[in-house]
Amino acid sequence: MGQQGRGRDFSEFSAKLDKHIEKLPEYAQRAQEKLQKVQKYFPPADQAGGKPGTARPSYQRPRPNPLQRPRTPVPRMPDVTSLANQVPAFAEARAKWTRWNEPAAKLERRKRRTSRALTLWILLTILCGVLAVAAGVGWMSATGAAMMPQAIMAFAGAVVFGTFSVRSGVKLRALNRVQLPSAPAGPPPLPPAGSAAREPMERLAEGEASLAELLRQLSVPSSVGTTPVSGVSVEDARQTANEAAAALRGLAARIQAIERGRNAAPAREQGALDAAVAKLREQLDDGLEGYGGLVAAAGHTVAAAGDGLVTSKQALTDATDRLAGLAMALRELS
Repeated sequence: MGQQGRGRDFSEFSAKLDKHIEKLPEYAQRAQEKLQKVQKYFPPADQAGGKPGTARPSYQRPRPNPLQRPRTPVPRMPDVTSLANQVPAFAEARAKWTRWNEPAAKLERRKRRTSRALTLWILLTILCGVLAVAAGVGWMSATGAAMMPQAIMAFAGAVVFGTFSVRSGVKLRALNRVQLPSAPAGPPPLPPAGSAAREPMERLAEGEASLAELLRQLSVPSSVGTTPVSGVSVEDARQTANEAAAALRGLAARIQAIERGRNAAPAREQGALDAAVAKLREQLDDGLEGYGGLVAAAGHTVAAAGDGLVTSKQALTDATDRLAGLAMALRELS
């Protein structure tokens, strides 16, 4: 009986399994239909991406996942130095710290401390001297007798404090004789942005920096101990360039003065002042052209000297002559 029940149960299971196997195509068709419905809302990557640079339609854009936490952007920390410069309190504190560390301020503080110490030692010396006299004479005793131990101690204190006073006085005298080196002068201020002399002065500043470097290289001796140009020629070119630059800056100052007068002058006089500014600007441009020629000559001289034996001596001589001729022309212009 048990074997027949187990056989019957197996036959029923086989029948159910056969029924499900027969329905597999139907299950597959239903799954395919559901997949197509889902793809309408979540398209594949190859269908939704399209060509790079093209915008997706609204129905193809991927929807955010509600189960995924949105990424929080990490704020970028600002630069501490730039932030401190923007705060007025920090800028003021930085300026005070800079002034505190200046050599002149440090020297003044040392003088002040030494002067105060000298005053203290002098007062203590005088006090000990008075005590020594009072104890030796007997003014401090009720009976009028001399108090020699106290007088000796007060005298010793006067000697010690007097020594400190002398040393402080010598130190203060030495500090008063200290001469601080003068700070290097910065570049002259440029004219205002709207001035006709602003652009020429910017060109002049660049030319001065280039010429200074070129002349420095011409002054450096080579491996054999000789210089491409004699020191007299280099110094003459440097002095001539300084005189020409001073003359050009004086011309730029005249232009600025005329421009200020033009702004305050009546309308009928402004045309004549504009013509004067234009004439001075032409002279300023001519002077800068000559200064640029001097810089070019110095550059050719440095290039000829750097070639060594490849470049002939005649090329170096020609560059040196051109440098001297342009220096003379600038001297006449200034």
